[in-house]
Amino acid sequence: MKLLSLLKELSLHPKNAEELKGLILQLAIQGKLTDKWRADNSIVEPASVLLEKIEEEKALLISQKKIKKEKIVETLSKDEVPFVLPENWEWCKLIEISSINGGFAFKSSNYVDEGARVIRISDFDELGFKNHKVVRHNYTEDLLPYVLEDRNILIAMTGGTVGKSLFVNHVNETMVVNQRVATIKIIQPIFEAYVNCVIPTKLIQDVIEEAKNSTNDNISMSDIKGFNIPIPPLEEQKVIVEVVNTLFKEVEALEDLTKERISLKEDFVTSALRKLTESENTTQEWHYLQQHFSSFFTEKKNIKSLRETILQLAVQGKLTAQWREANPSVENASELLKRIEAEKQQLITEKRIKKEKPLAPIEETEISIDIPNEWTWCRFGQLSRIINGKAYKRAELLEDDSLVPVLRVGNLFTSKKWYYSNIELEDDKYCEKGDLIYAWSASFGPFIWDGPKSIYHYHIWKLDHTDLVSKEFLYFYLLSETASIKASGNGIAMIHMTKGKMELLITQLPPLEEQLAIVEKVNSLMVLCDELEQQIDNSQIQIEQLMQSCLKEVF
Repeated sequence: MKLLSLLKELSLHPKNAEELKGLILQLAIQGKLTDKWRADNSIVEPASVLLEKIEEEKALLISQKKIKKEKIVETLSKDEVPFVLPENWEWCKLIEISSINGGFAFKSSNYVDEGARVIRISDFDELGFKNHKVVRHNYTEDLLPYVLEDRNILIAMTGGTVGKSLFVNHVNETMVVNQRVATIKIIQPIFEAYVNCVIPTKLIQDVIEEAKNSTNDNISMSDIKGFNIPIPPLEEQKVIVEVVNTLFKEVEALEDLTKERISLKEDFVTSALRKLTESENTTQEWHYLQQHFSSFFTEKKNIKSLRETILQLAVQGKLTAQWREANPSVENASELLKRIEAEKQQLITEKRIKKEKPLAPIEETEISIDIPNEWTWCRFGQLSRIINGKAYKRAELLEDDSLVPVLRVGNLFTSKKWYYSNIELEDDKYCEKGDLIYAWSASFGPFIWDGPKSIYHYHIWKLDHTDLVSKEFLYFYLLSETASIKASGNGIAMIHMTKGKMELLITQLPPLEEQLAIVEKVNSLMVLCDELEQQIDNSQIQIEQLMQSCLKEVF
């Protein structure tokens, strides 16, 4: 069976564990995990007889007023049957084999320090009860119908977690169920744990998904009562649960092994990348790391760390050490900075830009890393003018896409709705394709704009840099750990950046020719990262295809 092959593949892809468990359950409720058992146990009491016994038991409970009489349930027609069942199995509705209620409407004002525990939607998930916010209510006899018992099934009827369920194997104190949590009490002699195997399957979850989409994240009691349940003979129910539990343990064991392996890989990657950034000569460490790319960079988290390290190496001059050796006669960056300052003074004289307050000189205590002798330190404000965007009123943001787009922070990070403007502004309030911009509020960071000519919003700056500095180098610098640490002050992400802090960022400035060499090197290494990520995606696609192949066998 392909399921066994999938189990082996799972050891490389733990995030597929839940999907694989779902496949196991689906195979189970179609009798495909117990076909050999049926062949060896051909003489068993059919499920039709079992359902007759349950009907008799239910009638007795109704006469004793232990459960309420339900409306007659329509049986499934041949056209409604989800899939063909093995011989001696039967279809039924959940309400035919259980008693179901929707919980009591407790008032929070009546909660007490001691009493019966109230089980709300937030108090459980598929793993069990959550014990950090327990609430209680005085117990009285009228709450008896809402008392939770051993081997009941809870299911959430509303909210973001609608449809989640919990099989309560044992209750160790008096518990009463709150409204909008359905309690499913299985009628004997049905094996409760088998019904619990049916609830999480696609057979039931598709019904829940359709119901909640049409009622805004709600499922009704009639939805739950109408769940279609495939019923095997009682002996086979128990065998199914045993087989499912065994397979689940195998999946979880493989998942644990994979998590351990991933953790070891992450430790190796972290150690190797740290050595790379701390080393004076990175050639040997980089060569060693390259030999292990295919073995250790199999998780996107590790590739993200690799990208960050590449940027950090770039702004420390460690990617271009050999380039400097081959180009000893390039202009020193201190001379380049003088030319940049002279150019800025000329623009001020020509009244093309405004004169700004001088920036504070760099103190030795601000410098945290070493840079090559050919480089120099400067303030970011010496290299780039930071131009504020347009502060719009809500009424000025229009939906007419024939006008000029207004670029907001949300448009940079998500597919947020675009707005447009008919207000004419000075040229520096527009950003065009290729401009370096910076989102400074909420989610912040640099971008090289790749869209149409737009008016950039107040929460975005345009960084108008001199041609004596590579735009791409500035972009990589602003992405690097060096810039982000100084942006936040202590390495912790800020809610927003200020223009003053941005101008005061101390920046490593290489010679212009080396800036271009750095950009070329970083781009080539980022292509390598892209290729590694593509390998991960391809591997994931193979697993998904295998999963889909198994699903086709099921349905």
